[in-house]
Amino acid sequence: MLYSLIRSVFFSMDAESAHHLGMQGMKTAQRLGLLGLLAHTVPDKPRNVMGIDFPNPVGLAAGLDKNGDYIDALAALGFGFLEIGTITPRPQPGNPKPRLFRIPEANAIINRMGFNNDGVDKLIENVRKAKYSGILGINIGKNFDTPIENAADDYLTCLRKVYPHASYVTVNISSPNTKNLRQLQQSSELEALLDALKNEQGKLAQQHGRHVPLALKIAPDLETEQIIEIADLLLKYQIEGVIATNTTLAREGVAGLPHGEEAGGLSGAPVRLRSTSVVKQLSLALDGKIPIIGVGGIMSGLDAKEKILAGASLVQFYSGFIYRGPALIKEACEEI
Repeated sequence: MLYSLIRSVFFSMDAESAHHLGMQGMKTAQRLGLLGLLAHTVPDKPRNVMGIDFPNPVGLAAGLDKNGDYIDALAALGFGFLEIGTITPRPQPGNPKPRLFRIPEANAIINRMGFNNDGVDKLIENVRKAKYSGILGINIGKNFDTPIENAADDYLTCLRKVYPHASYVTVNISSPNTKNLRQLQQSSELEALLDALKNEQGKLAQQHGRHVPLALKIAPDLETEQIIEIADLLLKYQIEGVIATNTTLAREGVAGLPHGEEAGGLSGAPVRLRSTSVVKQLSLALDGKIPIIGVGGIMSGLDAKEKILAGASLVQFYSGFIYRGPALIKEACEEI
């Protein structure tokens, strides 16, 4: 009930302004010890995935906390793990505003943020300041003005810097809001990137005395043939995890609604079936050899369970958190 009242206030505001105000308010509430008014007691449901012990299988997807500004506040809500980013080597402003649009009639969000972030060094500074000692994924990408043929350099720069601070590192090649980024999902380009990342991971593991898993985040707009090709490369290079999926370019479920035709990636309820289909196809192709983190359209506990039944080992959400609030964490955990 309390979150419904809070949401109604924020939904009357511009989406991006409401996001910053809401996150700052949550951080303040956590510092004052008031976040318990929103948080729910989440059951322990430990799982070992990618060699990591997760206290429960319900995580926060990347995008909500791009710079790691709100780690401790988000951790207090009961997530089994947090993923921050996407981060790039250099700070960048992202795309022009407005670039974030709610579509409440469809429980959906369209964003064309464009990897707006303060740069990898600032994120690391925030991670060091945080008191959180739980599972932290760090999602990495490339700067918008780095030529696609040099994209691996950006990913390697970020990997080297975040490696000592991450529980796992997500390689984001599937955002629709950075020009040509999804081109990296094509077989030859993906193979070259995975080869470079895997070699660097081996060097970093020796240097730091710990192995940090890599996960690849893919799009929901892939054909079956592409999904199988990606699965084969994940197996070939022994990538430890795959996150399915990012936002979609499709407009099923929002066509004709206010903001429904805005450019950008669509998330929330309309992407659920498309995302779950990718999880199922990946699960068949990977045959249990590489774990899947299911994300996309999780708006209820049953939606989370659907991802697990499709073959995911863990789940994440972002839009569901905006629409449902912290109650969704407990509900999803109980259903799984």
